[in-house]
Amino acid sequence: MAKKDPSELTVEEKLRTLFQLQTTLSAIDEKRAIRGELPLEVKDLEDEIEGLKTRYEKIEREIDEFQRAISQKKGEITDAEQSLERYKKQLDEVKNNREYDTLSKEIEFQELEIQLCEKKIKEAQIKVEEKGKELEYTQQTIEDHETALAEKRTELSEIVSETKEEEAKLKEKATELESKIEERLLTSFKRIRKGARNGLGIVYVQRDACGGCFNKIPPQRQLDIKMHKKIIVCEYCGRILIDPELAGVKSEVKEEKPKRKRTIRKKKTEGEEA
Repeated sequence: MAKKDPSELTVEEKLRTLFQLQTTLSAIDEKRAIRGELPLEVKDLEDEIEGLKTRYEKIEREIDEFQRAISQKKGEITDAEQSLERYKKQLDEVKNNREYDTLSKEIEFQELEIQLCEKKIKEAQIKVEEKGKELEYTQQTIEDHETALAEKRTELSEIVSETKEEEAKLKEKATELESKIEERLLTSFKRIRKGARNGLGIVYVQRDACGGCFNKIPPQRQLDIKMHKKIIVCEYCGRILIDPELAGVKSEVKEEKPKRKRTIRKKKTEGEEA
């Protein structure tokens, strides 16, 4: 049997297929809702761990830079000490005041250079110690996050495995139903569904009101919906409206209260009074 062209379907068939698609998509949404915030929590933890690892690497580089600076300053101290020793020996061999003053200044400069290098080394060592503690804390935080991530992944995996098969069947059914709906109507339905807070793109009339926003629907519009002659949308929320009977839902019948009979008391005539 050849597949019927979606554009050739009657409005009634289009609405029925669209409502079946909505029911199927809502069932998929329910399966995903079971997972709750777990996928987002897993993603957030993964991002945080990635950020912490980047931070860890940065701290390592900073410690390495401070340690190189310490080595460099220690080398400068060695050079200054050697120069200092040489100048002191030369001081014993000076022949005039000019040479003495020059060597004295060089000795003073080298002594100041050594003091400055020692100060820089001390500052760098303090930084290395601080960064070491920061590195240790970051490593501990990474380990804690990785433990939490493993637990979240296990929990998510268990939930997914429980709903995976059912969700796959629902997705297959949704794809099949979508192929039966003309592209323009399907695009419109998806747009409405995306904008709706509860994910409902098509709703049936409930108690003379829209099943999505619960605003009252005028009687004439309700009659048009029951006629299934054209696609009608709610003038308030934009959702497609469908007759409950067509949606396979029993409409609630309002029970009318029995009218109370009014008792009319006859006025007594003058003859009756006598």
